[in-house]
Amino acid sequence: MDTVLMIIKLLGGLAMFLYGMEIMGDGLKQGSGNTLKNVLGKLTQNAFLGVLTGALVTAVIQSSTATIVLTVGLIGAGILNLRQAVSIVLGANIGTTVTAQIIRLMDIDSSGGSILTFFKPDTLAPIALVIGIICVMFIKRESSKNVGMIALGFGILFMGLLGMTDAVEPLSSSKGFADVLGRFSDMPLLGIITGLVLTVIVQSSSAMVGILQALSSTGVMTFNLIYPIIMGINLGTCVTTALVCSIGSSKDAKRTGIVHIVFNTIGTILFMIGMTVLHEMGFMANLWDSVVDSGVIANFQTIFNLVTAIVLLPFTGLLVKIACAIVKDDEEDAEVKYPELAVLDSKLMMTPPVALAEVTKFAVNMAHIAKENIDLSLQQFKEYDSAISQQINESEDKLDCFTDKADNYLIELSNHIVNTSDKRQHNMLMQCIRDIERIGDYATNFDELAKKKADTEVKFSKNAKKEFAIIEDAVSEILRLTIEAMEDENDYVARRIEPLEEVIDDMVLLLKNRHTDRLCKGVCSINGGLIFMEILTYLERAADQCSTIAMLLLGKNNDEIAQNHHLYMQELHASTDQSYLAEQENRKAQYLTPLKNLK
Repeated sequence: MDTVLMIIKLLGGLAMFLYGMEIMGDGLKQGSGNTLKNVLGKLTQNAFLGVLTGALVTAVIQSSTATIVLTVGLIGAGILNLRQAVSIVLGANIGTTVTAQIIRLMDIDSSGGSILTFFKPDTLAPIALVIGIICVMFIKRESSKNVGMIALGFGILFMGLLGMTDAVEPLSSSKGFADVLGRFSDMPLLGIITGLVLTVIVQSSSAMVGILQALSSTGVMTFNLIYPIIMGINLGTCVTTALVCSIGSSKDAKRTGIVHIVFNTIGTILFMIGMTVLHEMGFMANLWDSVVDSGVIANFQTIFNLVTAIVLLPFTGLLVKIACAIVKDDEEDAEVKYPELAVLDSKLMMTPPVALAEVTKFAVNMAHIAKENIDLSLQQFKEYDSAISQQINESEDKLDCFTDKADNYLIELSNHIVNTSDKRQHNMLMQCIRDIERIGDYATNFDELAKKKADTEVKFSKNAKKEFAIIEDAVSEILRLTIEAMEDENDYVARRIEPLEEVIDDMVLLLKNRHTDRLCKGVCSINGGLIFMEILTYLERAADQCSTIAMLLLGKNNDEIAQNHHLYMQELHASTDQSYLAEQENRKAQYLTPLKNLK
């Protein structure tokens, strides 16, 4: 019965430990997620910086698996290449040792001074929990909530560790436990296999090392026993990573998982040979049978991963070749219809700010395609070309496919988003992507009208052509501004869109009135007049979509705009805002005045 109760307490402590790591990691990712992608992308230009980056990012998000899965997502997005990913993998193994170094705080001897008492887990854990609950429940700022989640996770992690330590305390006097450990000490290979299997089951190398550190409190764990288990733990975590990397990923993503296995396997073999040689030579004879504490366990894990990374760092090119030899390219890769869709990688969802940043880039790419299609379709009115028409339709099909994929991705991503700023970005993207798709639709409308004009041999009057050129430039400009505002997330540029949209509305009204006069005077044919009127309608609608996107961009950081776009627009049009009026006057001088001066 005592054994059953001990196992229940041990599993309960492990559950708290894992949950604490989970919410602490989530808090750290939410607080730093906006910079993770840039750090991984910019600081991996050489192997040394890549290792350092991998170590730092893993230390922040408290999971080597999470770092490597994030790296795989960025490979799919085209931000990282395989060589950069290899260096991050080397660093991730170093970064994961930070957890064990934190856990060693339970070895602090506080008898010499009262200040050290506060760093003992049984004191630090409740303090962290109190700080966390205050930040989460009583302080409403987003940044405070992230700090609170980190503190809560830290506190729960240590409470779980203390629970595991208490659960295994009876083992210190168990002769059966000592006998089992004695057998493990004589069979290093069994220790490696045990560490590997248990890590695959628990799905966390940090948790397994934490269990070892808890068991070290029994005072019967020897160095001979723990070092092969730690090496097995490192092998176990890369099996989990490889499985995740192999699901629905590109070739380079799968190769990253292979590199992790090869790296840890080579490291384990080299270290095992080295440790065996040292043991046989009698080097540090007192070390092998000495009793270890959590500090020794943490130090060995750090040394093992650090030395392995240093030794294998010069051979990153060889690791890449090995991975490429195992996972070969095939013809199927060349047949991917839209490689741009690779950025919508579900693995990035574990870090929502990174996923949202990639969707934003994806939306900007869509906007570029839509603008290019508009430009091509408007040229069709000058000289219709069926080959250009086919190109326009292919781009429209691409936009439709992109829209569907982005919608589905954002819907799935919504389940992972917790903080307010990410929710705003998510809502903005959900709506913007649909507006971009509609702009793309207008290109096909223009193309159809151009074909109709060519088929019926309609000719625009000289004045109509001049008018068309001016309003075409205005719409091209508003599309350019919209893309710039999205790409740079620039509120100043976004505010320049609405004044231009108002001027385009005035231009459309003026041109419709003029064209009606020409129809009445018989200067233009009825067919030509109707086509021209439809062109103006679609140009106005394209400008309207740009205005809507601008309001969505501005509303992302402004609750008043976000809650009521229509009211904001009314107030803006009725206001005496000098910057708005100045921009509007500049646009009138640029487009409306030349239009009025046409005769």
